[in-house]
Amino acid sequence: MPCDSPVSPMRLAFGASQGLSLMVSDHADQLPAYLQQEERVLQALLDPRHLTAIHPGLWRYEVTRVQVFQLSVQPVVTLQVHERDGQLTMEATECSLEGLGLVDDFDLRLKAQLAANGRGLEGEARLAVEVSRPPLLRLIPRTVLEATGQTVLNGILLGIKGRVGQQLLRDFRRWVAQPQQPASGSPAEHG
Repeated sequence: MPCDSPVSPMRLAFGASQGLSLMVSDHADQLPAYLQQEERVLQALLDPRHLTAIHPGLWRYEVTRVQVFQLSVQPVVTLQVHERDGQLTMEATECSLEGLGLVDDFDLRLKAQLAANGRGLEGEARLAVEVSRPPLLRLIPRTVLEATGQTVLNGILLGIKGRVGQQLLRDFRRWVAQPQQPASGSPAEHG
């Protein structure tokens, strides 16, 4: 868990990470060029209905609404994205939490990499959250809240990992089959 300082008794901290190693049997040599298609790749990795371009390299993403006990929350993050040498990196630079009006100190940290390695894709994502405990949840033991938080974060990362294995590879095959590959990122077709 990448928290830098001890957590006060009124704060919760939890984290999750996922690794990825995915073989790509056809056209793996074209993966570095595909990863340069920033918008296309992001729309295949994340739900494009919740993704908004701010400007090249900076995106707003509304994470899928999460139900935790009796609270419904939706993290909203600003993602900085860049590609270099066949590796796409995403990092959360700002975050907010919609749905918990009583929480003003929500901190979400995300760092993810996806790299072409000549045989396929390798990646890793780390997601951590630190937040004050809402009054509604103060009677629930801290260990239960943190275990639930870790489960939620793991679920988010597993969902993204599943999209890489299915949606991203499907979109990569469509991109390879195009007669002319665009130089800049173009919206991916989803379906």
